[in-house]
Amino acid sequence: MSLPHPKPGPIAFQGRPGAYSDLACRTAFPDAPTLPCDTFEGAMAALREGRAALAMLPCENSLAGRVPDIHYLLPESGLSIVGEHFQRVEHCLLAPPGARIEGLKRVHSHAVALGQVRALVRELGLAAVIEADTAGAAQQVAAWGNREDAAIASALAAEIYGLTILRRNVEDASHNTTRFYIMATTPMAPPPDAKDVMTTFIFRVRNVPAALYKALGGFATNGVNMTRLESYMVGGEFAATQFLCDVEGHPAQPPLARALEELAFFSRAVTILGVYPISPARLRQGGGR
Repeated sequence: MSLPHPKPGPIAFQGRPGAYSDLACRTAFPDAPTLPCDTFEGAMAALREGRAALAMLPCENSLAGRVPDIHYLLPESGLSIVGEHFQRVEHCLLAPPGARIEGLKRVHSHAVALGQVRALVRELGLAAVIEADTAGAAQQVAAWGNREDAAIASALAAEIYGLTILRRNVEDASHNTTRFYIMATTPMAPPPDAKDVMTTFIFRVRNVPAALYKALGGFATNGVNMTRLESYMVGGEFAATQFLCDVEGHPAQPPLARALEELAFFSRAVTILGVYPISPARLRQGGGR
């Protein structure tokens, strides 16, 4: 299945031009312009207000785990998940034109990115300087023009800010990948008989013994593959736990329909956030049916 694009317009993302979210937008929708936003809330607002056709929001990373805040924002956003996209994170060592690796003294980037290039920082003996984001670090290094300062960012950031790529793929782990939810203002669910479908929903279990075990039992007995289960507190209460879940299947198909019915019996609330095609990247890794 192809990625949804309901109407012409930009794809909103959180970050500056050249961020990995920007790269994800351009990779998934190469013919669409991108719209940088300061915050996740800003990207969602741009979509709701019609300034964007879709929004690309990161939800989890293979190294760093879940992306903070997304869990809290999605249920209240009024938006629907209509697709998923997997973006390889390929860190590059960027510097002003004319800079040489042996002349570098400092490297700037987001804290998470710096944590993913420890071997490079150690090898070159650089001072790691934490910045707000990867693209912002590249922008600063370009503005300074100091050949002793470098940035860890994407190749796209190098192109946008006129920096030289001194080394490519400097990340410690080659499997560094970020998964994104593609958001729209209205659902675009595949037909009930479609294959390779993912459903994302949230729920809260009732405050009874073994509630989570009982709530999830229906997925096992009905042969529904659960690919993600995240828990987080809501309302500042330790006893109020909400779960975000990704499963394979369409809610209208009998196995998932039965599993959701059983889940509802043991849960206080079940809300479907999106029904969408499984990414080809997931299928290549063996996911899907």
